Amino acid sequence: MQPKKPLYDITPFSTLDYPDHLAAIFWFAGCNMRCDYCYNANIVFSKGSLSADDALTFLKQRTGLLDAVVLSGGEATLFENIIELAQQIKELGFKIKLDTNGTAPKVVETLLKKELIDYIALDYKAPKQKFSTITHNQQFTFFNYTLELLINSETPFEVRTTLHSDLLNECDINSIIEDLYAKGYRNSYYIQNFLYDENTIGKLSTPTKGFDKNRLNSLLHVEFRN
Repeated sequence: MQPKKPLYDITPFSTLDYPDHLAAIFWFAGCNMRCDYCYNANIVFSKGSLSADDALTFLKQRTGLLDAVVLSGGEATLFENIIELAQQIKELGFKIKLDTNGTAPKVVETLLKKELIDYIALDYKAPKQKFSTITHNQQFTFFNYTLELLINSETPFEVRTTLHSDLLNECDINSIIEDLYAKGYRNSYYIQNFLYDENTIGKLSTPTKGFDKNRLNSLLHVEFRN
């Protein structure tokens, strides 16, 4: 049954989550992954507390004050009415950025065809051989379809990976870089360093293994983020 309140929370404004835009963040409750390093466990396991109408009411009060909305989570593409919500957001004059794990390619394809998304951040969780171990999800094929869809689209997007060096090593990251390059990706590839939080899903501690940036393949520009 579709949740009546799909959103966990709303961040009223952010200058960091959508490049060069002042944006609100809609945090969608629920996710189909259980990444051990995820610090949004409260969002992943939440049933939601805000409805789509609540979110639209909020936006109507921010017209002229915000540029955009970031659809994040959790996993926003799991929301059954995401297409309709995106259309309503666009009608209010806001740009939309989507943060996604890429496991709902048909949803992403529809959003692109209807020109409802202005920017996408795609999480490349792990190379194929470690994907299910890292995410506890078996849908690498769906992720791969979304990646190829975005590479062949004209919508600006970025690819990013969260790095916990006890889970992913230099060879794993190079495998991702090589796969991206082979598929035709030429934008920057972002690596987000794991930041310790006692509430991560896997209760992970600070990494014990080092990570040598100098061992990374130079096929793509790699940028590290905290």
